[in-house]
Amino acid sequence: MEQKKLYRTLETIETQHYNNEVEMLQNVIKLIINNENNAIIGGRVWRLDTVNKCYRLLFQTDNVTRIDDDFQLFVEENEILKEVTEKRTILSEETNEKLREKGINKFLATGIGDKLKINGSKYYEYLLAVNSENIDDSLRYTLNIVATFLTSSLHSRKSTAHRKNLIDDIDKAKQLQKSILPEHQLNFHNYEIFGVALPAETLGGDYFDYLRIGEDESRLGIVVGDAASKGLSAAAEAMYISGAVRMACNFQIKISPMMYKLNNLVNKIFSDDRFTTLFYGEISNDSRGLFLFANGGHNPPLFVRSKTKEIQYLDTTGPLLGPAPNSAYETDSINFRKGDTLVIFSDGIVESANNNFEFYGEKRLEEVTLKNIDKTPKEIVYAIMDDVIKFSTDDSKYQDDKTIVIIKKVK
Repeated sequence: MEQKKLYRTLETIETQHYNNEVEMLQNVIKLIINNENNAIIGGRVWRLDTVNKCYRLLFQTDNVTRIDDDFQLFVEENEILKEVTEKRTILSEETNEKLREKGINKFLATGIGDKLKINGSKYYEYLLAVNSENIDDSLRYTLNIVATFLTSSLHSRKSTAHRKNLIDDIDKAKQLQKSILPEHQLNFHNYEIFGVALPAETLGGDYFDYLRIGEDESRLGIVVGDAASKGLSAAAEAMYISGAVRMACNFQIKISPMMYKLNNLVNKIFSDDRFTTLFYGEISNDSRGLFLFANGGHNPPLFVRSKTKEIQYLDTTGPLLGPAPNSAYETDSINFRKGDTLVIFSDGIVESANNNFEFYGEKRLEEVTLKNIDKTPKEIVYAIMDDVIKFSTDDSKYQDDKTIVIIKKVK
């Protein structure tokens, strides 16, 4: 086939819509035959069956006697098929007696698609074969280029389908992750609470939750976690741990034993390089404003006294979850007075970086919090997030998921 015709054929193949791979290959055979002005008298498409170790006939068009539709070429009985793997396009005398009986004496075959393994040898996923009275190097050159183009097209189709499936899966995971996050705002007895989680990518490893405990719901658990890394794997870990915390709260397990069990779960379920930081605290209708908490390697939350503007950090009471099984976690406490504010945050807040590779840091977080301390939790959260976003650089390698939950005693 002359080059101009060949390029037009390839353009035609590329621009047309096909429902599947086989339909595309069938059309290719027809286009080649039409462009060869009937010099080709037969064409067939075969697909490799790795289970039965043979090529199965998918499609045929020719002027010779038709091959049975269920015809198979067993790879062990046809050594010439290995030569296709090595040379891609071969010109050969037909050795299969049944095919010779059908009038196929000489053929040109080319391999298309991925190479799949059978008994240690590799074979092309598809074979495109033609027979003609005048098979020459020009036709072999044509088929070789067509095969290369088709293999590229098949890879592109598979990649597109894979990307679409991946995007669909990520969208579903994103919706699932959103579904397990609580509403941002919650009023509980004498407290107002507001939280936001902003992933660095489509999915994130940060999460927070509000958990009503007991039949009378007199207690509320607040959890903020940060699974290591970002993206899908971190999101999966975060969702698993979130579910485990919810179950533990349903059974009203005390805080220290709960953290102990969670740590062992993370160590058992996830790989050695996976870990999670977790802050868990409980408020209640207690008149003294008692707040019980445990901090498993999480950034120490910032606690501000309303009257004195004194700042206290709620330090860790045990290691981060995962690396060390059977670790102990202590339970600590503070007492809220009216107007006191607790800022629970992930490291994506204080480790946000600017163009000079400077971190946002606790000092700036303190300043913004104190500046807005008389406002509602929602207003404080937005003030901090706005300041972090203005400070940081979107393309910095230091960007991470960002989560803030603020608890304020209003009565």
